[in-house]
Amino acid sequence: MADNRSGLADRAGALRRPPRVFSIVLAGGEGKRLWPLTKDRAKPAVPIGGVYRLIDFVLSNLVNAEYTRIAVLTQYKSHSLDRHISQAWRLSPLLGNYVTPVPAQMRRGPRWFSGSADAIYQNFNLLGDEKPDYVLVFGADHLYRMDPRQLLAQHIASGAGVTVAAVKVPVVESSSFGIIQSDGDRITSFDEKPARARGLPDDPEHCLASMGNYVFTAPLLIDALMEDAERQTSRHDLGGDIIPRLVQRGEAAVYDFDFNVVPGSTEQDHGYWRDVGTLDSYYDAQMDLVSVVPMFSLYNLEWPIYSFYGPLPPAKFVFDEEGRRGVAVDSIVAPGVIVSGGTVRRSVLSPGVRVGWGATVEGSVLLDGVEVGEGAVVRRAIIDKEVTVPPGAVIGQDPQLEARRFTVSDNGIVVIAKRQVVGPLD
Repeated sequence: MADNRSGLADRAGALRRPPRVFSIVLAGGEGKRLWPLTKDRAKPAVPIGGVYRLIDFVLSNLVNAEYTRIAVLTQYKSHSLDRHISQAWRLSPLLGNYVTPVPAQMRRGPRWFSGSADAIYQNFNLLGDEKPDYVLVFGADHLYRMDPRQLLAQHIASGAGVTVAAVKVPVVESSSFGIIQSDGDRITSFDEKPARARGLPDDPEHCLASMGNYVFTAPLLIDALMEDAERQTSRHDLGGDIIPRLVQRGEAAVYDFDFNVVPGSTEQDHGYWRDVGTLDSYYDAQMDLVSVVPMFSLYNLEWPIYSFYGPLPPAKFVFDEEGRRGVAVDSIVAPGVIVSGGTVRRSVLSPGVRVGWGATVEGSVLLDGVEVGEGAVVRRAIIDKEVTVPPGAVIGQDPQLEARRFTVSDNGIVVIAKRQVVGPLD
C-alpha cells in the first residue's frame, strides 16, 4: 500500500510540474550583408533604436515569458556581444535563472560551428545539464515582440516533434527565407530560400516564411542532431537539413505568428516582424521606430524591451534663437545627446551624439558618440560610433560620389564605418 501511495504521489507531482524549458539563442552569424556595421561586432550586437542591441529583442521576449534559462551561442567577433550580455542580462541565480554567452568551444574537434544545427550539436552538454522537456531555439537578429508561451502551448497540444513559427512575407522576397506549405497545423513542405515560392491559396501575393524560431521536444531534437552529425552530405543547418527531414516524417507543425497576442500590443504593431539582415532593412526598421504612430512601438510597458546603456545624463536641446534653435522632431533621442542649435528630423540619435549649430540631420541613424559639426548636413545615412562629421560637410547628397569613400546600400543609404575619418570628398 505504501508503495502504491508513493507511486501516486510521484505521478501527481509530475502532473503538477510545469514543463522544463531551455532556450538557445543562435547568435553566431557573421552578418556580412550588414557590413560595415559588423566590421567590429557580431550581428546581434548591432545597435538599434537608440539604446538597444538586436539581441535585446529576443532576450526580452524570452524573459517576459519567464523562460529564464538561456544560452546564447556565439562565434564571430563576439566581444561586444559578450560584454553587453554580461552588463545588461544579469538574472538572479537564486532560482537558477541565467543568460549566458557560450562561445564555440570545439568540443567535437578543432573546428568552428559549421551550421546552426552543428552549433547545438557541439553544445550537447548544455542539454545534458538542463535536462529540458522542450527546447526553444530562436534567432538573435530580428525586430519583433512575441509571447513564446503561446508557441509552446500549441506545440504541446499538437504532439509534434518540432513547431516552426511562421510569418507572411511577399512572394517576391521568398528567396530570403525558409518557405512553408502546410495542411492545417502540419507542415507538408519546407523549401529553404526558393527562387520564387508559391503563394498562399487565399493570398497569392504572400507566402508563409519561417521566422527562425523553433520549439523542439527535447528527445527528438537530440536524436535528429545526432543523426544529422553523421551525414557527410549535410550542411548541418536547422532550416536547410533538420526541418525538411522532420517534415518528411510528419513530425513538423507550424505556428502562425499572426495568432500571437502580446500583452499591451496595438493594432498598429500587432504581428510586426522584420528580418534585419541587410543595410536597407536595418535602415527601414529604424525609420519604423520614429513614425508618429510607430510600426513597432518601443513604449509597450506591459512587454518591455530591456537593455543597458550606462549612467548617462538626460538629452538636452540648447539655444532658442531664430536660425540657431536646437530642435528634434519625429525622432528618437537617447540619453546623453546634445542638440546645440541644430535641426534633427526623422532620425535616431544614440547615446552621446552631438549636433552642432546650424547642422541638419534628416532621415538618419547616428550611433553612439557621433559628432555633427557646425553647418554640416547629414541625410539618409547610417553613421557608426565615434565618427566626426566636420563642419560644413555634406553626407547623403550624392551617393555615387560618396561610394568612393563609404559604403552605399542598394537603396542609396550612405553608411560610414566606426571611427572612419570623414574628410573632403574628391
